[in-house]
Amino acid sequence: MDKISLNNMQFYGFHGLLPEENKLGQRFNVDVELFVDLQKPGKTDDMNDSVHYGQVYEVVQEIVEGKAKNLIEAVAESIAASLLTSFELLNGCTVKVIKPDPPIPGHYQSVAVEIYREKSV
Repeated sequence: MDKISLNNMQFYGFHGLLPEENKLGQRFNVDVELFVDLQKPGKTDDMNDSVHYGQVYEVVQEIVEGKAKNLIEAVAESIAASLLTSFELLNGCTVKVIKPDPPIPGHYQSVAVEIYREKSV
């Protein structure tokens, strides 16, 4: 299956278990892979035959910058569900939500969850 990728989208949100996360907020990075047949838009050069990247960004932004959730697992699930219902041509998607600065002690680059979801037939 062909795919469209949006990489390292950056947002500021208020997700997390700790009260300070909900009050102060933090950065979140999101990667999505959209599984869609790109043969037709490759031939027609018509945006109506593909998935609009700008609209995908807006869907992700609304969720990440929207209502606070406790878990980034829930953020990823909301993004996947919204993408699958918003874009008719989309067959499936991978969503990775990255929390670069979680409030846990230690030395690491980030924590992240990655899920794959597809439309039910």
